Amino acid sequence: MELEFHQIDLRYETLRRRDPRRERQLLASIGDQGQVCPVVVLAAGGGRYILLDGYKRVRALQSLKRDTVLVMLWELEEAEALVLEGVMRGAQPASPLDQGLLLGELADRFRMNQEELGRRFDRSSAWISRRLALVRALPKAVQNLVLLGKLSPDTAMKVLVPLSRDNAQDVARFAEAIVRTHLSTREARSLHTAWLRGKPAVRERLLADPALFLRARASVPKDAGSLLADLHSIRETARKALARIEGGTGTVPAIPPSSLQEPRMACEALFMRLERELAHA
Repeated sequence: MELEFHQIDLRYETLRRRDPRRERQLLASIGDQGQVCPVVVLAAGGGRYILLDGYKRVRALQSLKRDTVLVMLWELEEAEALVLEGVMRGAQPASPLDQGLLLGELADRFRMNQEELGRRFDRSSAWISRRLALVRALPKAVQNLVLLGKLSPDTAMKVLVPLSRDNAQDVARFAEAIVRTHLSTREARSLHTAWLRGKPAVRERLLADPALFLRARASVPKDAGSLLADLHSIRETARKALARIEGGTGTVPAIPPSSLQEPRMACEALFMRLERELAHA
């Protein structure tokens, strides 16, 4: 069965993430061999048909100035057809955002709760909840970055969804900084951790130049962890000494004055140097 493009309803186009590389490959393949695999449609009445599967093929055919598209008609209710198409698509690697958009459509338009969605897709409530969070928590601008292939779905799920719960107004700026600097998920998580710990001025600098933060982090000496361990040891030693005094008879035994002066001078020299270093960090 063949249809003209004006008969095709593309209402679910926004539920599909675009992959420019795959679309170029498909365009070349259809240009050489023609359309081999039909797209899947549902009857919508009035000579119109809802496109369920095959959005990349339709775009490729339109780019090639073809007049018609080969289709396969499913005779199912729309909700059932969406579930079936989603299950079939789930057999292949799929983006969590693609899955979240489909689940959100079923929840919003067809009033399916998380329990029913989990049963239909044979998934846990946690799996459903994580994917719904991508479309419930992230603004459309960020979702579009994922759909266009500019932002990793993994980064969106692991970094931007948690950020949206803490500070929703900065999510879009954070996403733009990740895309602009081409950060990996690991680098984005490091940036997020630093952002959470920083004061407003520091947060602004982090978003303005994430690459500078990454270079500064990479330049931290390997023995920084050892220095922190030394400071932790000093703190614990001081606490033990204080507890020993407070737990005694209330009097400090006679000790040479140098036993007080030398540790104090050493600690003061250390902390003064650390403060100078941190002021330039």
